[in-house]
Amino acid sequence: MTAPRVLPAPHASPLDLGGRTALVTGAAGGIGRACALRLAAAGAKVRAVDRDAAGLEVLAEQGRDLAGTVEPHVLDLTDLDAAEHAAAGTDVLVNNAGLQLVRPIDEFPPDVFHTVLTVMLEAPFRLIRGALPHMYGQGWGRIVNVSSVHGLRASAYKSAYVAAKHGLEGLSKTAALEGAPHGVTSNCVNPAYVRTPLVEKQLADQARAHGISEERVLTEVLLKDSAVKRLIEPDEVAEAVSYLCGPQASFVTGTSLVLDGGWTAH
Repeated sequence: MTAPRVLPAPHASPLDLGGRTALVTGAAGGIGRACALRLAAAGAKVRAVDRDAAGLEVLAEQGRDLAGTVEPHVLDLTDLDAAEHAAAGTDVLVNNAGLQLVRPIDEFPPDVFHTVLTVMLEAPFRLIRGALPHMYGQGWGRIVNVSSVHGLRASAYKSAYVAAKHGLEGLSKTAALEGAPHGVTSNCVNPAYVRTPLVEKQLADQARAHGISEERVLTEVLLKDSAVKRLIEPDEVAEAVSYLCGPQASFVTGTSLVLDGGWTAH
């Protein structure tokens, strides 16, 4: 019989990613920026990927005095070959980049639907594909997919976003099953509405779609199903991501860490 594995006490195991390379997509703002800074604070060499060059430069300046480093990498994730190439040699992969358009299905532009699925589902597949050879080769890797409560529930007017997030959940679980024999975990983090520019834009879009004020959108639409009546802060999501990269989460894989204020408790 194999002897039981003894783990150090939780207080003795802070997140230490010294010597590790992390890649974070959508890193120029919001959740991505918070994740990049959190992983760099833990000592990682962070490849910060975004198409927003100016935002990446601001991020690099913010990360200048951390234990690790933040290296800007300007990339449009619709270039799928470039995305896969960028993930080579990655120890920690955080698929975070996303976009949103709020429209009824009968008015939803097909080209935007295609772009949302490309950036939020096909690009994560290609990034995982690019990262796995290195992860498998060393017998260790962490894949964290920033999903959403909309990976578990649907909302009207968000067909592309909901479809992409539901697909990301399945991709993440498949990567977990394939990666387990190689020491690679794959999980989703599922926040409800986070205080980001993406959500701020949604307030305006939803106000137009529902014909109400942005204030009413926040209270009557966005936070309607949440028991905790506030937006989540990006740093809270980054802490959940960092937990999944730490030693305490080595047995956590193929699941979704839900940060929804009680939304899915209904």
